[in-house]
Amino acid sequence: MHLTTFVMPLGYHRNSWCRPGSRAEEVPGLDFLTDIAQMAEAAKLDALFFGDVAHATATLRGDTMMNGFYEPMTTLSALAAVTRNIGLIGTLSTSLNEPYNVARLLASLDHLSGGRAGWNIVTSADGYRNFGIDAAPDPAERYRRSEEFVGVVEALWDSWSDDAVIVDRDNARWLDTAKLRKIDFSGEYFDVEGPLNMPRPPQGRPVLVQAGSSGPGMNLGSSAANVIYTAQPDLAQAVEFYANMKELVAGKGRAPEDVKIIPGIVPVVADTQAEADELTAELSSYLDVEQGRLQIAGDLNVDLSDVELDDPIPAERFEGIGALSSRQGIYRRKSVEQGLSLRSLIFDRARSTGHQWVAGTPATIADRMQGWFEGRACDGFNLNSPFNPEGFERICTKLIPELQNRGLFRTEYAGPTLRDHFGIARPDNIF
Repeated sequence: MHLTTFVMPLGYHRNSWCRPGSRAEEVPGLDFLTDIAQMAEAAKLDALFFGDVAHATATLRGDTMMNGFYEPMTTLSALAAVTRNIGLIGTLSTSLNEPYNVARLLASLDHLSGGRAGWNIVTSADGYRNFGIDAAPDPAERYRRSEEFVGVVEALWDSWSDDAVIVDRDNARWLDTAKLRKIDFSGEYFDVEGPLNMPRPPQGRPVLVQAGSSGPGMNLGSSAANVIYTAQPDLAQAVEFYANMKELVAGKGRAPEDVKIIPGIVPVVADTQAEADELTAELSSYLDVEQGRLQIAGDLNVDLSDVELDDPIPAERFEGIGALSSRQGIYRRKSVEQGLSLRSLIFDRARSTGHQWVAGTPATIADRMQGWFEGRACDGFNLNSPFNPEGFERICTKLIPELQNRGLFRTEYAGPTLRDHFGIARPDNIF
């Protein structure tokens, strides 16, 4: 299976940084992050993954999880210098950037890391007023722009032939300019001349990652992505999503095995089940329930101030949202269909944010992961460490060896690039 980790130095579980020894004082510094990165590399994980937001909306609600404390490209470039093998996946929005800049940033990271860069492609629903834009476009338009954006970036990466750099000292020619070409792209959203001003990345193109599970997101992912991140807390629904996505990929003329589907998981690892339960209770004890109410209200963009904590969110509140995102859909199922109270939803969101949560021994957690993997619910997992650094250390030194002993995960890297880790071929140049 493929294993990446969503790097959140303050911990995936809300307020887990309140635990003694969390090193919360060191965020957003580099030393703590370096220790996490090197721990992940020693465990032979495929990649470090950094999410991002270009606004402080959640931060203003007191949410220290979904924030931009670590800007991905600068952070991953720093980590490239203190690691040798692990992949480096960073988020860049197609809504709040331009293709030429994104192509340069990722090509540079790929060169500096020796071919370990990955791009998590997202559209943005918030933050527009930080960029002089009054409001977010509707989701359909955001994804239409995103599809065009990705095509431009790929063309820019391919605007240099692989053998354009010749280093001919005798004739003082570092490159063969005949092996560069303008892309002269003109579309609905972009007009880009090209070529890129740096050589083609070592991987040809950095690995493309996409995390939308809505209809437009699945269409984009099946067309362009090498890796699909997804929130799938239920096994049956995960199996259905896996089959549907692989079918979509095949329908686009792509090989289904070349697109890896990786749901998130939040594992609380302990030597005994009793210890795992104690850790779970401790993590819950740090929560501020009223802060959690604000956070869910912000996620849904609805007022929940009048909802009693022990009542479910009324169904009509979801109907007023319009087209639900995949994450909002999970909240709706748990509240309306499963009858979770607002209080229970707050605690569930705090520990999992819609992902699968499991607390137990290395063997019991590995059993769960093996069942999903062999049951064709996934190609691996994105590991969300519930608390740091100890929670991640438990994942790396207890859970990973259990998976390795079962023959489910590598004990050594197969090659130097992120494409090697995922078993994805280097793409030909489209020109």
